[in-house]
Amino acid sequence: MRKLLLSVFFFSAFGVLKAQEVRKINFSSLDAILHSENDTTYVINFWATWCKPCVEELPAFEKLNAESKGKKIKFILISMDMQKEIDAKLKPFIAKNDMHSTIWWLNAVDANDWIDKVSTEWSGAVPATVIYKNKKKRFFEKSFSYEELKAEVEK
Repeated sequence: MRKLLLSVFFFSAFGVLKAQEVRKINFSSLDAILHSENDTTYVINFWATWCKPCVEELPAFEKLNAESKGKKIKFILISMDMQKEIDAKLKPFIAKNDMHSTIWWLNAVDANDWIDKVSTEWSGAVPATVIYKNKKKRFFEKSFSYEELKAEVEK
């Protein structure tokens, strides 16, 4: 009986601490967002666990995402890590940093096929961010501070 109670306690107390899902997408899923016509602002950040400026700016995205609950703002963090690193590096990184934004992994082998579709200004370097709403797209190939990101999202 004692083992049963401990098991119930463990799963009820820690069950909510499930790992953040990393959704594997293809470019057409992303492209649909970049052409959507609704009243939601999409903040799409391309990043990688091996990119120091990316990692340094992630808390700004997480903080603004938390502050934007209930607003028509959707934060999507798209990992550019290699597929073989999803389980070994990406998922542990997400758990360690307690990330709550939507996290996708882009399953697109040849970046040359889709980078210009995101922005013709994009060299392919990360971090890179797109802020999109109703056919209006702003692209940034830079690292953001919280204050800079908030100002751009509020424009």
